Amino acid sequence: MTWITTFSGRHFDYADPDINSICITDIIHALSNECRYAGHCQEFYSVAQHSVLTSMIVPPEFYLEALLHDAAEAYCKDIPSPLKALLPDYRAIEERIDAVIRRKFHLPEKMSREVKRADLIMLATERRDLEIDTETFWPMLEGVPAADIKVYPMTPTQAARQFFSRWDKLTEEMNGF
Repeated sequence: MTWITTFSGRHFDYADPDINSICITDIIHALSNECRYAGHCQEFYSVAQHSVLTSMIVPPEFYLEALLHDAAEAYCKDIPSPLKALLPDYRAIEERIDAVIRRKFHLPEKMSREVKRADLIMLATERRDLEIDTETFWPMLEGVPAADIKVYPMTPTQAARQFFSRWDKLTEEMNGF
């Protein structure tokens, strides 16, 4: 068996991800229950909240892409970058799933430079506000400023509501999916 049953009751097959098995409700539910930093932060801080905040610091033409930039983690989980680098097979699976999600929601084939930069800015912001390993030099953040926002961790339910609200606003402006 290479599939899981999602929150909405769909079967998502890792060996053959199908565009019809991708559902925004599943993405939001899973990301709101997924803690960033492998759970190694003082308070629960979800991938959903991170995604919403990332979508708020990019130019408008990148809002939706930034909101969904970690959507594959709804199916693969949020694995810390140092561990992911040691798992090339996992990275290939995640990239395959990301490609299906990008097709489903009409996003660029590859993550834009602006969204990658915003993701790093959010990393710097989260590190500052969540007080994560602030005494250690993180090479990927050299020269990366924190955003002019403050991160206040939300519960999974609050983060899901915030994500749904942002999704509804953005897709309504784009005439939906």
